[in-house]
Amino acid sequence: MNFQTSELTDQVAQSTRDFAQQHIKPYVMEWDETQEFPMQVFKEMGKLGLMGVLVPETYGGAGLSYYEYVAIIVEVSKVCGSIGLSLAAHNSLCTGHMLSFGDEDQKRKYLPKLATGEWLGAWGLTEPNTGSDAANMKTVAIKDGDHWVLNGTKCWITHGKSADVAVVIARTGEPRTKDNATAFIVERGTPGFRGGKKENKLGMRASETAEMIFDNCRIPDSNRLGNFGDGFKQSLKVLDGGRISIAALALGIAKGAYEASIQYAKERHQFDQPIANFQGISFKLADMATEIAAAELLILQACDLKMRGQVMSKEAAMAKYYASEVAVKVANEAVQIFGGYGYTKDFPVEKFYRDSKLCTIGEGTSEIQKIVIAREVLRA
Repeated sequence: MNFQTSELTDQVAQSTRDFAQQHIKPYVMEWDETQEFPMQVFKEMGKLGLMGVLVPETYGGAGLSYYEYVAIIVEVSKVCGSIGLSLAAHNSLCTGHMLSFGDEDQKRKYLPKLATGEWLGAWGLTEPNTGSDAANMKTVAIKDGDHWVLNGTKCWITHGKSADVAVVIARTGEPRTKDNATAFIVERGTPGFRGGKKENKLGMRASETAEMIFDNCRIPDSNRLGNFGDGFKQSLKVLDGGRISIAALALGIAKGAYEASIQYAKERHQFDQPIANFQGISFKLADMATEIAAAELLILQACDLKMRGQVMSKEAAMAKYYASEVAVKVANEAVQIFGGYGYTKDFPVEKFYRDSKLCTIGEGTSEIQKIVIAREVLRA
């Protein structure tokens, strides 16, 4: 592996950093307090190519690599985890699923709209009683001539109410049987498809999380993604890339909390000197820096394998597991360094603290990542 970032990656990171400072940072707490999902920001990111980072230029995307993609998610998440989360979900889940498994007609129809930010995407796998137990999902799709009829509810869906199009995985076989799920593209406005309850969350409050409800929703067979019965297999592959996304999200949150802590420790004086001079504080910063560096290397390793088309389930799970746990630890220590001020909304670290926890849960909990890692190391 070459750990030296390319000039392109550095340029993309800088342009994203500039965008985040101008268009996101001034409104972070306003969006967080009101739980506003700022659709206009995603339209603007679409103009910069940030909504189709990995999509080839043929389909209207930026055609960049996973290295640039990670840099983008990190820079946005250093400012606001909510926007980073929504950007990651749009790119890696909905758009990524279509890019990986859509036929040529589907790609030409949907990817240009998603990649330019004209449309917002969602991805539906999780259900109220089947989070990690996806093989037992209750949302079903039944074939009816040249159409499929979908019934069921998906929950914890990023952009569940606002997305223009969703990739939905539905059961097309008996529960817990092999190859019992199929993926479908469902457009907003299709009769029988609507958004449900929007969640009131601890963190990531400006990223919309809501139900998607299907009530005798009829879609043509041309909207089926890939082969019948391949939905769960496709999802696992999509989640491998998605775990790099969440790892990058966690890394950005950790870096944001760390950088705020460095600045505060230099500026805050006690006993006539900066608190950074005290070993109790400096050792916290040393631990933060070390663990952030380790998380970043795990992410780069997964990116390297992904870009070379190699199997990276273990490496993606390692990156996601470690980076998300580091984000929580770093954000917690950041609050401690800020002391009483860290517990107020006048300073940024309480939001990093609240946002960080989602990274250990979304797209596979830390416990699920351990299962994936253990399975792979025992198989070796």
